[in-house]
Amino acid sequence: MSRSIVRSATAQDAATIVRLVQALADYEKEPRSSVKLTEADILRDGFSEPRRFEALIAELDGEAVGFALFFHNYSTWEGRAGIYIEDLFVLETARGHGIGRQLITAVAAVAKLRDCPRVDLNVLDWNPTRDFYHRLDIKHMKDERQSWLPYRMTRPAIAALAADASTDWLKL
Repeated sequence: MSRSIVRSATAQDAATIVRLVQALADYEKEPRSSVKLTEADILRDGFSEPRRFEALIAELDGEAVGFALFFHNYSTWEGRAGIYIEDLFVLETARGHGIGRQLITAVAAVAKLRDCPRVDLNVLDWNPTRDFYHRLDIKHMKDERQSWLPYRMTRPAIAALAADASTDWLKL
């Protein structure tokens, strides 16, 4: 009988996290070259101060087969921090063992412990995992009253806009 666990990632998992992100890129039919993430990035942003993210590792029979990477966001309407799941992924060979559910319930437990009123994530429209999320009562936010569409600003737009900003007040 297979045994699965979910645990907090440690600095020793940096290479594993990079490998799983690359496997996620494969699953999403993206070239591996689009993944810029390095072990040094993981160590800097996940395991030194200030921490930019947290991660959970899912193991099946002692082998890392999935992960969830998340960080706090903030809702002005709720007046509280929430959690945003950047990635939740399980290797195809390990699916069907309840590992995805273990990962999402672990993130939910973190949210409950920290009094976060919501957990947000994005899912590609073709991803069959959407059915899994629906079964767990995780809702697609589009309805008749709202038409929120995800948008993203990337480096060229960030640089162009930042060049126009007055930054006398900015202290890093």
